[in-house]
Amino acid sequence: MKLLVDSGSTKADWIAINDYGKVLFTTQTLGLNPEVLDKEEIISRLEDKFDISHNKDKASALYFYGAGCGTDRMKNFLTEVFQEYFAKAKVSVHEDTYAAVYATTPKEEQAIVCILGTGSNCSYFDGKILHQKVQSLGYIAMDDCSGNRFGRHLLRGYYFNKMPKELAKEFQEEYNVDPDYIKHNLYKEPNPNAYLATFAKFLIKHKDTPFCKKIIQAEMKDFAENYILQYENCHDVLVHFVGSIAFYLKDELVETLNKYDIKVGNVLRRPIDGLIAYHNMNK
Repeated sequence: MKLLVDSGSTKADWIAINDYGKVLFTTQTLGLNPEVLDKEEIISRLEDKFDISHNKDKASALYFYGAGCGTDRMKNFLTEVFQEYFAKAKVSVHEDTYAAVYATTPKEEQAIVCILGTGSNCSYFDGKILHQKVQSLGYIAMDDCSGNRFGRHLLRGYYFNKMPKELAKEFQEEYNVDPDYIKHNLYKEPNPNAYLATFAKFLIKHKDTPFCKKIIQAEMKDFAENYILQYENCHDVLVHFVGSIAFYLKDELVETLNKYDIKVGNVLRRPIDGLIAYHNMNK
């Protein structure tokens, strides 16, 4: 049994397949980002799902593609955690961009592949190898045009009284905006980036309001200029996207990138289905 996992900071999609590519079960855990979680919390999230804990000794291979796995230190840490938990499995840990590449890009085709979800990422795939111009410093310093960036803008807009009154009223009805509650989630709970990203739903819902539109346009502009334009051939290859932010703001994304003569290719909400096809082809 092979386990295929696509993990962001908010959630992780799991699919188990047999040697013939048949799906045995699917499930979902909370996100397993090693940059913001310790070993105990990761194990706890695995144990919380019966399908995973009950079948851990049946897994012969684990292919994990996750946010926060862009450095050797984090890959090695997570590999050790998984190797201990899935004792009989061959463990392979990759950054989440590889899942996005395998799901969106035809074999050996060149493309720029981006992730816009809880966090953000941008890489160039030359048909065989992934190249990255920008090393991520995480959600505090980077993550342009991500869910957590949008959440930060909304909270600041609300607390600095920049959010229009009607929008602010709806915002406080939809979310707990008590400052102690917010600070507890930002500084005491795991995954503060995922907490910030929960507010992005509000921005998407109100994307046509001037206040939200301004935030979206500014973040997309920053993402284009800080990430995509780093690649000299960005005008010559398709730029594919994976993630809920890209999926639900596709029209705004296409409109923004057209201004830079950047061609948007595939836009997927989740890459997990593409991973099944990839691993069936590359047994």
